[in-house]
Amino acid sequence: MAAITVPRNFRLLEELDKGEKGIGDGSVSYGLEDADDLLLSNWIGTIIGPNSSVHEGRIYNLKISCGESYPNKAPIVRFTSKINLTCVNQQTGLVETNKFPVLGNWKNSFTIEYLLVELRKEMVSAANKKLPQPPEGARF
Repeated sequence: MAAITVPRNFRLLEELDKGEKGIGDGSVSYGLEDADDLLLSNWIGTIIGPNSSVHEGRIYNLKISCGESYPNKAPIVRFTSKINLTCVNQQTGLVETNKFPVLGNWKNSFTIEYLLVELRKEMVSAANKKLPQPPEGARF
């Protein structure tokens, strides 16, 4: 029996509903950048820095662009808050697909929430947990 393919907008409406309800532990949040975005393409996300890390107490903002092929193709993710992570381009804030396995190995079962939770985990990975960070409030 073949898997059922959910149309892009239905999938994104599901994600929007979940994001607006704030389901989860509150460490990540997301929603549409513009409530009038009928194509559900441009999203904003927030990650609260993990405790006991150089990110503790910081709030990081991101822009997430879901193209026409989402969820079959990964979204484009860019931090607007300055952050020093090995997977983030330090000039543009772009999360680099080849340096962040969630984007590089994207599956259509992944969600915006999953992406944000995994980026938060990346903040405390061995490669990133002690990296010096830009001043709080700095932006790309």
